[in-house]
Amino acid sequence: MSPRKTASQELTRELIIQKARTQFVEKGFQQVSMRNIAKELGCSHGAIYYHFKNKAELFYAVVEDDFSILNNLIEDSIQGPEDDSTKLSNLLLRFIEFGLNHQSQYEIMFMVRNTEVDSLSQEAANLCYQKFAQTVQSLSTKQLKIIDVWSAFIALHGFVSHYRGYVDRFDEAELAAKSHVQFIIKGLL
Repeated sequence: MSPRKTASQELTRELIIQKARTQFVEKGFQQVSMRNIAKELGCSHGAIYYHFKNKAELFYAVVEDDFSILNNLIEDSIQGPEDDSTKLSNLLLRFIEFGLNHQSQYEIMFMVRNTEVDSLSQEAANLCYQKFAQTVQSLSTKQLKIIDVWSAFIALHGFVSHYRGYVDRFDEAELAAKSHVQFIIKGLL
């Protein structure tokens, strides 16, 4: 029987999520198993099932954490004394910044497709998109159609998707991002 792990080595949800995120990014959802994650953590797969009932629930926990970070960035981007146009620009730039500075998370959030997890991850994605859409609408000087906001979102996603893997950080594409954001804003104000 192996000795009990010390308190600093205790298996936590956060530690499981961290290891699972790495494996989901490196191997893809289909190639990761609870046993693989347990092996990385040096524990039994049963210990992981204590925290998560299945791989899909674990994947959702990973995605939910990432969307929470993005939602906070959206909220932070509109704080301050700037005018609405500047806040809108900040919002769009922060989205691109998140995508390029957290490329692995972004891929999991917006690009991984699997029928087993789509319904779970879609809930978090929808809540994030609603927050994004409401914020864009509140900062616009005109009443936007749903397709206007969706088109802006897709334009941001396209920018991140294009630069993902070609740059390591946002600052490497910052000038292009600012130009892209100014182009998008023309349709929103």
